[in-house]
Amino acid sequence: MSAISFTFDTLRHELGGVLPVAILRLALAALLGGVIGLEREFRRKPAGLRTNMLMCFGCAMFTLLSHQLAAGFGGDHTRIAAQIIPGIGFIGAGSILHARGSVTGLTTAATIFVVASIGMASGGGLYATAIFATVVLLIALALLGSLEGRYALKATVHTYEVKGKSTDSVLDELNRILETERLAMRDVHAASFEDSSRVIFGVEASRPEHDALVLQLYQSSQFSSVKPLGNIVAE
Repeated sequence: MSAISFTFDTLRHELGGVLPVAILRLALAALLGGVIGLEREFRRKPAGLRTNMLMCFGCAMFTLLSHQLAAGFGGDHTRIAAQIIPGIGFIGAGSILHARGSVTGLTTAATIFVVASIGMASGGGLYATAIFATVVLLIALALLGSLEGRYALKATVHTYEVKGKSTDSVLDELNRILETERLAMRDVHAASFEDSSRVIFGVEASRPEHDALVLQLYQSSQFSSVKPLGNIVAE
């Protein structure tokens, strides 16, 4: 009977005070993570609605468990919660990709890190802090992202193909132009043929800088052919 009474007393205590507070905190974390996830989903980013919602909810859950387990069994109230940060760092590192000299996914990794902190704030009962952080994050992602695109502030990696008489002459001319524009080549690939040479290279710069570079490439008499091949957004 003592075990049964203890169980009922514990349930009555949780239903009377602990459980409603926990549900409120977890629901807020899921809501805020979902709002951020929707913004990421609309922009077709890798970490979308479910990822951000579950991450925010999970961080809130671990923060709650850290406090309640320590209160019930003794120990450090922040021990479990403290392990969230290195765990989220591991997930964020996995979202950063390095391909062909271009690093992408930094914004996604930073978003994951902030979403985790919002979940921890919700789990810790810091409702105003969690909501304010969500608003700031949405402004940074949506409004500032739109301003970057409108005013061409975000750097992109454009790939170009140029042809000329010899590899040395093409590279010398490219170095001269890029030095004038204060830019640098990356991922350079050169190939020589019987009567011509081809050089493919990438340049990371803003849109106005790319426009100026293309103009210089077309105006050069050392190139028999100039062809832009595409771009990668450097997030």
